[in-house]
Amino acid sequence: MSELVTGDAVVLELRPARLPSRALAAAIDLAVVFCVFILVSVVVGIASVTLDEAAVAAIGVALFLLVLIGGPIAVETLSHGRSLGKLACGLRVVRDDGGPIRFRHALVRGAMGAVEILMTFGAVASVASLVSARGRRLGDVFAGTLVIRERVSAKRSGALPPPPPWLVGRFSQLDLSAVPDELWLAIRQYLTRMHQLDAGVGGSIAGRLADELVARTGIAPPQGIPAAAFLAAVVHERQARDARRVFSGAGGAAASGAPVPVPVPVLPASVPTVSGGFVAPAGVTAPVEVGEAVGGVPRAEERGRAGGSSAGFAPPG
Repeated sequence: MSELVTGDAVVLELRPARLPSRALAAAIDLAVVFCVFILVSVVVGIASVTLDEAAVAAIGVALFLLVLIGGPIAVETLSHGRSLGKLACGLRVVRDDGGPIRFRHALVRGAMGAVEILMTFGAVASVASLVSARGRRLGDVFAGTLVIRERVSAKRSGALPPPPPWLVGRFSQLDLSAVPDELWLAIRQYLTRMHQLDAGVGGSIAGRLADELVARTGIAPPQGIPAAAFLAAVVHERQARDARRVFSGAGGAAASGAPVPVPVPVLPASVPTVSGGFVAPAGVTAPVEVGEAVGGVPRAEERGRAGGSSAGFAPPG
């Protein structure tokens, strides 16, 4: 199982596709491409019957490049990684961070595919996929892409827990540009599985991830903030920024939903926590969002009525 993060900070807990499913999808794609190639070649051959041999050879090379190589590149670009074979097998090509691929990714995959699939009859691609831990062929490695399975039962998906309400909006000025995608993935994997880990092991993992995040951002969390709560708050901040960016690009819809910081009371450190949750340390206050928050976080008053979040974070009283 591999958790991926899309460009708009949505977690996808999908499995990387393995060789059997990828081979079946490739066989379907190649069958379609070769049928189109033969059909176009017959039509062009009839139309170019009066041309000399050099012109016919040039047209043949152009057809090979346009149909057998250019065709799959165009299809993957326009369909965002879903060719006919991948659609039939429930597969999709995505970037390493889970986002949709673009033309440059499809171009590198197609160019490498001509060598490792067409010219070697798939031998190189099969060996590379078997050796790779995530089933990637050479084209995926050079393009920075991954083929994943989209058809996964809903019970396997893991929801990213929201941060404690007393930390929402506290890191709004944090510079996250230096945080690599690999670290985001590791943090999300921990947050979705932290309740399944031993308390000691989970705390150690959270501490290491928090230290690396602090090293990337240059700002340490306030004294007494649990490492897991800090990680959840920073991931939520990134999600909120991406959501505001998307809404702004769609016409400035995020302007009316911008978070408004308001002070909230904080429980003393001696208040017990619910199982697996956190309470605010003594002296910690933070702005929270009023109204409908971005990123799917419930409104502050609804959180107060519910008495806690679905992830077990205990809100301040």
